[in-house]
Amino acid sequence: MLRKRILVKSVLANLAFFVGFFLSFSSLHAATLDQLVLDALTNNPDLAAAKARWQQASHKAPQVGSLMDPVLSFAFSNYPHDDLSSDTAPMTGNEVKLAQAFPFPGKLDGRSAIANEQANWFESVYRDQHFQIARMVKDAWYRLYLKGRIIAVTERNLALIDDIIRLTEVRYETGSGLQQDVLKAQVQRSKLMEQLMSLRQQQIAVQSELNSLLNRPSDSTFDVPEELELVDTDVSLDALQAAGEENRPMTTAYQSLLKRYRQQGKLAKLNDYPDMTLWTSWRFRDDDLPDGGTDFVSAGISVTLPVYREKRRAEKAEALAGLRMAEKQAESFQNSVEEKIRTAYSRMEETQQQTKLYSEGIIPQTSQSLQSALSSYQVGRVPFVSLLGALMTTYQAEMEYYRVSTEYMRSLAWLEAETTLPLIGPPSQDVDLQTSDFSK
Repeated sequence: MLRKRILVKSVLANLAFFVGFFLSFSSLHAATLDQLVLDALTNNPDLAAAKARWQQASHKAPQVGSLMDPVLSFAFSNYPHDDLSSDTAPMTGNEVKLAQAFPFPGKLDGRSAIANEQANWFESVYRDQHFQIARMVKDAWYRLYLKGRIIAVTERNLALIDDIIRLTEVRYETGSGLQQDVLKAQVQRSKLMEQLMSLRQQQIAVQSELNSLLNRPSDSTFDVPEELELVDTDVSLDALQAAGEENRPMTTAYQSLLKRYRQQGKLAKLNDYPDMTLWTSWRFRDDDLPDGGTDFVSAGISVTLPVYREKRRAEKAEALAGLRMAEKQAESFQNSVEEKIRTAYSRMEETQQQTKLYSEGIIPQTSQSLQSALSSYQVGRVPFVSLLGALMTTYQAEMEYYRVSTEYMRSLAWLEAETTLPLIGPPSQDVDLQTSDFSK
């Protein structure tokens, strides 16, 4: 009887720890998450590649907007083929010629404008990727937190069910319990062990994903907090939609894409007009010629003949098709942003309410139910299956609490990425480009 009372006290102590641990909130050390985001913005290879691509494109405009290099040529002109003498024919001489091509006015500016808009596109894509990388880091961090919490809850339940198994064994030995109660408890323990192994594998997978974003070795570990500090926000859906439409760098990117194809259309029209080449030459003549060998100077102009109209029509059609494509892509992007914001906002509201329901209602109720079932089982008032059911109900309730609270923070992270508003932490910025302001 004494052993039985000791086991009951052990179960109650574990249960009290179980409930007390849940009710004690320690905040998420935000500095750690902020530092991880900063590390990702500094070291993520995809982001570095996007920046290099933008820098590469930014060097294109000076190339296409400049004149072609002048052409300097040398020629031995009008030498008699029989003796190659320089003092018999009056037109014989050594000629130096300089030529410079000039595109039709507006063409160079058009090519430069196209290249600039293409660079602006890559710049905006790079800026937008900051917010997406930050969102992915936060999302992976919250999922890693969730796996850690569920693992901790499962381990505590294993300890609790071990105590219950010992209690059922004592009751069976004293004749007040059934062997099937012992077997049921052992089966439930095996199920929890199986779930625990699966959770640990999932934790490793999320950890590897986070390391990839941070460009760290895949086996690097993280200190995950025991509880999240849930961030309250009263921002409206309309404000979020407006921010998504106005602030998102990809919106600017699509505006640049539209300008690019408009400029391409203008350039296609300018290609109907000819380019020209100006040239000048100096011919050095032999002093022994009958006329004294006075040097000749020449100058001239040549123009291209844009006679292949089908080529020009194809250029115009290409630009027009590109413009239509960009318009539809911009429209599709805005629709996608609106849908993602609406979905994330709905999920945020739902999980916020569910989190409050679990923390203030369901968790305390299931904990009281478990304590009551344990006390009643001790005196034989309820069967073991009721105690086991109460235990698993409490276990499921706490896991669901962690799931919905994590989902709430993940929803905020998604809203941050879609609107660029700092709902959780400071705005994501380019850590090495001081002139950039990615919070706009």
